[in-house]
Formats: sequence, structure tokens, C-alpha cells
Amino acid sequence: MAQYGTGHVIDANPANVGRYILTGVIVLLLVIAVGCSVTRVDTGSVAVLTQFGAVTGQVLGEGIHLISPLKTANQMSVRTQEQKERATVPSSEGLIMTLDTSLLFHLDPLRATDVFQKLGREYKATVVEPSLRAAVREATASHPANALYSGEREQVAKQIESALATDLAKRGIVVEKILLRDIQLPESLKASIEAKQQAEQESLAMQFRLQKERQEADRKRIEAQGIRDFQATVAQGITPGLLEWKGIEATEKLALSQNSKVVVVGNPKNGLPLILGGGER
Repeated sequence: MAQYGTGHVIDANPANVGRYILTGVIVLLLVIAVGCSVTRVDTGSVAVLTQFGAVTGQVLGEGIHLISPLKTANQMSVRTQEQKERATVPSSEGLIMTLDTSLLFHLDPLRATDVFQKLGREYKATVVEPSLRAAVREATASHPANALYSGEREQVAKQIESALATDLAKRGIVVEKILLRDIQLPESLKASIEAKQQAEQESLAMQFRLQKERQEADRKRIEAQGIRDFQATVAQGITPGLLEWKGIEATEKLALSQNSKVVVVGNPKNGLPLILGGGER
């Protein structure tokens, strides 16, 4: 033991120094061990645990976890992903067209261990991309080219989606939606389809005009029928007695007129007054 002028005493016993060093090393190792046992899984991800390269079968959800220092957490995203594909594919009649598609999918969290073990983290390039390409080719090969330019386009998309959902579900991948972004047909076919659509539009316009003319003709017939009905009703109300009465009224008015005239009552044809002469006085 050594003593200095300051009054401090230092124990220089080698045994005690060795214990201090050993204690420090143990504390340092404990700190390192505890640090290695804490792992964080990012939001939207799961972690597949492996030990010495072997999959343990354990899957951790997002958040902070304590694991064995001997295990490794391999994170895999379970968020929605997009796989784009631009493919030149044949139609059922052998025409070549270019089709741009997008596949929306995500990893099944319950199958993360299988995917990691059998496909690895690059499962998108290993399985999803070739499966999408094959499904697109199979669907377009069973439909004519103009189907992708008409109302059957949605049916083609559903066929691709159904085939992919069945195939990828076996791999632990969930298909959400297939989108047909763009379709490029041969110029000759595109021109003929557009010409056909224009002819159909013109036909619809002609049918509209004909329908309008028919409605106008019906209106005129109804109007003419109304006039005939009115005339028939009026004709039924005009009787010989009414005519004679109107004739008498007319005669009285003529008799009271200041103009010179000759009035003959009792016209043999209709009983109305007959004016034989006239002129102002």
C-alpha cells in the first residue's frame, strides 16, 4: 500500500486490481448482451427470427422486443406493394399488342416465415414478377384484341387477378388488385375499331333523329284528330232551326241599318234574308 503527501492511499495489491478489471469486463459484457437482446421492428413490418442461420419459426410484430442475443431479427414489409409490368403479348387472333399493368399485393404476415425460408426477401423478383407476366400473357391470349379496347377490358383484368390470386396465395402473398394502365394496339386495328365506333355513333344519331320525326308526326296526327273532332261537334250543333233564328236576327239588324236596301224574307234555300240592293243614302 502506498501513501502520498496529499493524504490519499492507493491499494497497489495486484489481487485487488485484478478483481476491479474483471468486474469492469463483466459489466461491459452484460451491457453488450442486454443491448443485443433489444430489437425494434419498424411500422408496417414483421421480423422473422433466425438462430445461427436457421429459421426458428418465431415472428415478431412491430415495436420493441427482447430476444436472445444469439437470434437475429430479419424484417419483412407487410405493406401494400406495387409490381409494374410492361409486356408485349399476343391476342387470340395473333395480333401483337403492348400492355402496361400494375399489381397491388402484400405479404401475408402469418406466412412470413415460409416466405423468408423458401423465397427470401427478394420474393418480389423471384415469384411476383414472373407470375404477373405469365398471367397477363395467358389472359390476353384467350381474348381478341378489341376486347381490351371495349367493355371486356374489365373482364380481362378480373381474369388476370383471379389467376394471380390463386397462384400467389400458395406462396404466402395476397393479391389486392390488378390494374390495366395502358393498352397499345396495332395502328391498323386501332383505326378499324375507331371507325366502327364512329359508325355506331352515327347510327345512334340517326335513330335519334328518326325517333324525333316520328314523335313530331304523332303530334300532328293528334292535332289533326282534335280539329276534326271539334268540327264534328260544331256541325252537330248547327240545326235548321238555329239557322232560321240566326237569319231572323240578321234581318232585324239589316232593317235597323241606316243604309238603303231591299230585304226579302224567306229565301227558299236556307230561309236567310236576301239582300237585293243597297247603297248609302
